[in-house]
Amino acid sequence: MDEDTLRLAEALAFAAGAPVSARQLAQLLPEGVEAEAVLAALRERYAGRGVELVEVAGGWQFRTAPDLAPRLRKVVRVARRLPRAAMETLAIVAYHQPVTRGEIEEMRGAALAQATLDALLEAGLIAPRGRRESPGRPTLWGTTPGFLTQFGLKDLRELPRREDLLVEPPSPAPASGPESGPESGPESGPESGPGDAETGAP
Repeated sequence: MDEDTLRLAEALAFAAGAPVSARQLAQLLPEGVEAEAVLAALRERYAGRGVELVEVAGGWQFRTAPDLAPRLRKVVRVARRLPRAAMETLAIVAYHQPVTRGEIEEMRGAALAQATLDALLEAGLIAPRGRRESPGRPTLWGTTPGFLTQFGLKDLRELPRREDLLVEPPSPAPASGPESGPESGPESGPESGPGDAETGAP
């Protein structure tokens, strides 16, 4: 693989504020060069390093190696966690989307406070997905690409078992580029996995 092509892909992944798709990279590559092959070569180059190129949310992003996360937390600021009620709500939305507020409350067995909904909206983890064609036309809620990015998932098929959603799993953090991007705190969203509501770099 041409070194200049790899450097270009590397720079794009670091500069982007969100995972970079093969289609985005293809716009910068010479004719005849396949973006998927370039990304695969770049991932191989970074394999085993402190920063690795991983596939998340339909794109590629540099993240710190998972095994280094415990040591990094000794010096990296850990932002506040989302409340448990917010994590329970997020889990319901993730597994039952699109879902209405009333359905969330029914599944949780408790009222959904507006503050909880606002916290998930501000973190960029959920968004409106239209309205249900029923009396009152309630808003439907679903997860966002930011949800996949923050939790290091390629797509919703990678969701863990429901019983694991509120358990803190190890997870890598996005590597800092010229812009902090989706790793910034609610500040901007949870840090680790769907079971960890820490906001900051996943």
